Amino acid sequence: MSKKRSVLIASLFLTALIASVFLFRHFSGHENQRFETYTKELFCQEVAGSTISLHYTLKNPKAYGIDHAPVTFGYCTTDTAAICASAENALAVLHSFDRSRLSKKNKLTYDILEDYMDSAHELAPYALYEEPLAPMTGTQAQLPVLLSEYRFYNQTDIDTYLELLTKAPEYFRSILEFERAKSESGLFMASYSADAIITECQAFIDMADENYLYSSFEERIAGADLPDETKKAYIETNSEHIKNYIFPAYAELKDGLAALRETGKNNNGLCHLPDGRKYYELTVASETGSSRSIPELQQLTQGQMFSDLTDMQKILSPTAEGASVSSDLFKTQGILLENPDPKAILTDLETKLADNFPKPPKVNTEIKYVQKSMEEYLSPAFYMIPAIDNSSDNVIYINQGHLPDDLSLFTTLAHEGYPGHLYQTTYYASRKHDLIRNLLNYGGYVEGWATYTEMMSYYYAPVSKEQATLMQKNTSIILGLYALADMGIHYEGWTLLDAVSFFRSYGITDTDTIEKIYDLIIADPANYLKYYIGYLEFLEMKKEALEAWGDDFSQKKFHKAVLDVGPAPFDIVREYGLKK
Repeated sequence: MSKKRSVLIASLFLTALIASVFLFRHFSGHENQRFETYTKELFCQEVAGSTISLHYTLKNPKAYGIDHAPVTFGYCTTDTAAICASAENALAVLHSFDRSRLSKKNKLTYDILEDYMDSAHELAPYALYEEPLAPMTGTQAQLPVLLSEYRFYNQTDIDTYLELLTKAPEYFRSILEFERAKSESGLFMASYSADAIITECQAFIDMADENYLYSSFEERIAGADLPDETKKAYIETNSEHIKNYIFPAYAELKDGLAALRETGKNNNGLCHLPDGRKYYELTVASETGSSRSIPELQQLTQGQMFSDLTDMQKILSPTAEGASVSSDLFKTQGILLENPDPKAILTDLETKLADNFPKPPKVNTEIKYVQKSMEEYLSPAFYMIPAIDNSSDNVIYINQGHLPDDLSLFTTLAHEGYPGHLYQTTYYASRKHDLIRNLLNYGGYVEGWATYTEMMSYYYAPVSKEQATLMQKNTSIILGLYALADMGIHYEGWTLLDAVSFFRSYGITDTDTIEKIYDLIIADPANYLKYYIGYLEFLEMKKEALEAWGDDFSQKKFHKAVLDVGPAPFDIVREYGLKK
């Protein structure tokens, strides 16, 4: 599960950088050595700032010189002035290195760090515009999954986990303090977004003894090499902590949001807030990794949608003999896979990589299912990013409530597994890039790659080429509609009525569905753009590679070029990947 890049996260990251200036101002030696020591120290300081971040990033922190890290979820800060100062200091530290004397690998790290810090610096004045809570994608939705997947490599991990549960109330209070500061500044979320989060919190509490934090703990501890009595005592402690800390934290968050729900001044897009259009532009640049302006992104989206529609019309138009194409081409319900077992699908997809992708590392993948009571509140599927020193063990969650047929399962597993997130993540880990890059989130690259490969997977499915083309283009167009709606709502100020009118012009007439889409876009600006604009940037880079490489172009060569660079802004991927 990728974390959203925000100044709330970046502020901790940047604060760590301030300390670095004292560590390295008088450090002598080769510039590459200085820079690599700096990035390693920066990585260690930042990753230790949150127990969840530390445990999910490193299986064995001691091997990286990290010992006795505090047990904490981190916190939300409302000190905009401090965030701005941190951002300026961070850039000053980075710029103290002579880039021209760095190796190519270190120049790549430098350029990505500079982009990340520039983005954080520009976003810093808008700290209170950020939103840690959002239906389906916010902290309240992701935290239980992160806790349920917290691995117990040894007994110390169990003790740390149980101590971490006791920190939930103070963590949620810091989020509530942040929400109160937003409210006082006239920046609190739309009332219906608050209602959706309140409902999620209540649903989580209502699971009571059936909550998966109980069962997942018992499953994880079952494999521990401990006496039965010790395991039993741990299980009792876990149960007490869930009742005494986790459920009360969710109840307090729910009540706090209920008290604030009517204080929001804006139930529409970001551009209705003071300087909101500028903040949206910065958010889109940060979330997508694209340097294009919003009007350019709108134009790019409309061009791709026109191309997709044209391709569909060629298939659906009457043939030369006058016969019509069967409407069965649009049916997905009847498409059955020979073996719809997710493990079998993943294996099948992995075998299809050979011709077009670099060879994947050998890894183990476990398929898990979202608890039925939480299906409504979580994404259709998600891939859990493994620790960088344990990338061979991977987990994909499937939400059966959101996958209506075999083809949906197939393309979703392509997105989450091969050639999507699982493949890209484990391939990147095998390339041994600078550690600090594991903490820099480039959602446009990561989700764009997964969407790009999901689109390819339609042509791997057991359907005719015409069916594959129609369904792939149809999926692409729907994502394009969401992207245009996101930019329309947050940049141009569309109301719900404007959104209804827009979707109806494309034949989508179910008002309830449109309202749900509108609410999701309001609650999580630019989220859809990570997927769609990221996907389009990969398509654009492929066109550029075709033109530049001519007869030397191949799918495998292109994919290797962009995968070897790894998550980064697209201009940097072009510079280091395509211009070899």
